[in-house]
Amino acid sequence: MATMMNETSAVKPPRTGTASLVLVPQFWGAVAIVAMWFAVLFDGVYGGDFVSADGTRMPSAIFIAFFAALSTWAVARRAFGRSSAD
Repeated sequence: MATMMNETSAVKPPRTGTASLVLVPQFWGAVAIVAMWFAVLFDGVYGGDFVSADGTRMPSAIFIAFFAALSTWAVARRAFGRSSAD
């Protein structure tokens, strides 16, 4: 005697092509990190300097790189960290 299930299977077929790349959180994490460091690069090349009251000059890219490093850590932890389902 055979029985039939009325429910659909919970297993979804794997996506192929561009959709599989765009829907992966690691892809967007990598794009965000690359964009942050390109901002540091362009500020280092084209940006101005911070000038203190006593005339000391420092490139503004130093400060932006500090915050980009903190942001890289946060984005990498969120995008590339292990999920609880693993």
